[in-house]
Amino acid sequence: MTGATARAQLVRDATFAHLDPDGGITGTRGTSPDGLFVRDARHLSRWQLTVDGSAPVVLSPVAPAADGAFECVLTPEGTRDAPPASTIFRRQTVTAGAFTDVLRIVSNSQDPIVAEVVLTVDTDFADLFELRADDRHYPKADAVRRAHPSVAGVEFAYERADWHSRTTVTAQPAPDDVRASDGTAHELVWRLPIAPHTEAEIRLHVAAHPHGGPQLAAQPVRDTTPQLQHRSDNLGLACAQGLADLDLLTIPATGVDGEPVSVPAAGVPWFLTLFGRDSLLTSYFMLPYRPSLAAGTLSALAATQGAAYDAFSGEQPGRIVHETRHGELAHFRQVPYGRYYGAVDATPLFLVLLHAHSETTKDTAVAARLEGHARSAVDWMRGDGGLTEHGYLVYTPDPGGLVNQNWKDSAGAICHKDCTQASGPIAVSEAQGYAYDALRRTARLAEEVWQDPSYARELDHLADDLRTRFARDFWMAEDDFPALALDGEGHQVDALASDAGHLLWSGILDEDRARRVGRRLLKPDFFSGWAIRTLAAGQRPYHPLSYHRGSAWPHDNAVIALGLARHNLADELRRLTAGLADAAAHHGHRLPEVLGGYPRTASSKPVPYPHSCSPQAWAAAAPWALRTALESMSG
Repeated sequence: MTGATARAQLVRDATFAHLDPDGGITGTRGTSPDGLFVRDARHLSRWQLTVDGSAPVVLSPVAPAADGAFECVLTPEGTRDAPPASTIFRRQTVTAGAFTDVLRIVSNSQDPIVAEVVLTVDTDFADLFELRADDRHYPKADAVRRAHPSVAGVEFAYERADWHSRTTVTAQPAPDDVRASDGTAHELVWRLPIAPHTEAEIRLHVAAHPHGGPQLAAQPVRDTTPQLQHRSDNLGLACAQGLADLDLLTIPATGVDGEPVSVPAAGVPWFLTLFGRDSLLTSYFMLPYRPSLAAGTLSALAATQGAAYDAFSGEQPGRIVHETRHGELAHFRQVPYGRYYGAVDATPLFLVLLHAHSETTKDTAVAARLEGHARSAVDWMRGDGGLTEHGYLVYTPDPGGLVNQNWKDSAGAICHKDCTQASGPIAVSEAQGYAYDALRRTARLAEEVWQDPSYARELDHLADDLRTRFARDFWMAEDDFPALALDGEGHQVDALASDAGHLLWSGILDEDRARRVGRRLLKPDFFSGWAIRTLAAGQRPYHPLSYHRGSAWPHDNAVIALGLARHNLADELRRLTAGLADAAAHHGHRLPEVLGGYPRTASSKPVPYPHSCSPQAWAAAAPWALRTALESMSG
């Protein structure tokens, strides 16, 4: 995480832990909750160490070691004249559903010592949605938490109707005492005799047993093709870091025929799960380098494609899921996100990736296998998606889920220059570009793979009509720029926004307008020097630290970069790539989810967005999209 939290973050195999600088957990909530998380639940909410009666001092905060573990160095209080008797070397790791903490207590004394080590442990089994700072509360009157001490440690259990979860904590050597603290918390106590200048070790193991049973860990796919050779410049180093992050964010899922597949989760801490839009764009960015991600994502999304009508979750036949959740609140339908379909763009992006996978790999098997799912997705776009009735893909704000259902899904994102919010049904500009591209690409699949030329002609005709309507209805002559959206009355939502850059990628704009838009996006009100802002500066709704009204998103810029390459805007592409690569260098070559929108002249480093998720899959894949864009220009 960026900002002032300074928490360490361990993630692997669909499991992650957020730790304080000393390796502890205090059970915080809000924008940066700490704990051990598996399948949308917190399986450790307290993990606090004392040595000789007090919390140790941090000599070296938790930081990654070369082998993927995290390490820190602690010591009891001391002074120059009375230095501490021991030093604690702490090493922590996560694997699938598990957390390991190894404490090595090294004696600094010339005399024998007895180190008293106390670890206070607890788990609240909180659902991730309970931990958000959104003032929502979820009644769970019938929930019961219990703790069962044992010789080797303690087991925590949670029950609510048919929902059952457990967390076990075991230690080697076994603690000398296990005693109840407050609530269900327990203290594990060791009194360790240590000879002069020797050491003792405590090895702790935490196993999460989430509801629904264990889920097998995905083994990250590590391609060794020549394309993955890295350069040593900033872009090359960002690509290398992005690839490492994608390995950590790869999670298991179930494919359309029940087969195990690997997919990119959206990111941590909030989104370690299959996300339609995020997983699709991440897979698209990585398609020339890791096509297996696209194949897995397409199969997993086909498996969760809408089959019926459910107003609570937004499910509709043929619609591609926005996100999936495994937590307690989704199970009891207190939140709609078990399978939530509130996205206007995941369905066309599914079709875009399906064709792109076939085109890039020259393997038509996936496209042939998913023909029925693709046709259902087209049917959704034409029907419930709104193309036939409204002429565009539209969404109606969902007060129980997402108010906005495009990638800019925060409540105030789709606005006019005067800050007035658009009312639905809303047709956002980039979704129309995706729909156009989806129709064109699916027509090619119909013609070349499914051997259905009449369906291909039908889809091409729909695409032609959409492109003509879009040019007529979205173009703002005074601004020489496309509108952000059309509201429910068909009025242009006139804020100048980065969504226009996605239109270059999809090809819905004619060449002349596309090139004008591309150049406009590199003007100072849009381009901060680091990246293109989501909203041009100088407009009333602009805020450089808002989520979608002035911040800058690497994945958004990556899509724009592909669009700049499509329209041969080489100078603009190079400027954009250089800014993003430099921004990555200031973050250890890891691009965060989102950056503050302040200009490069304001600070020698990019200003962090305070609530940014990192690592985030589509940000991790963004440098590879930049590389693809540059190479397409040089080729």
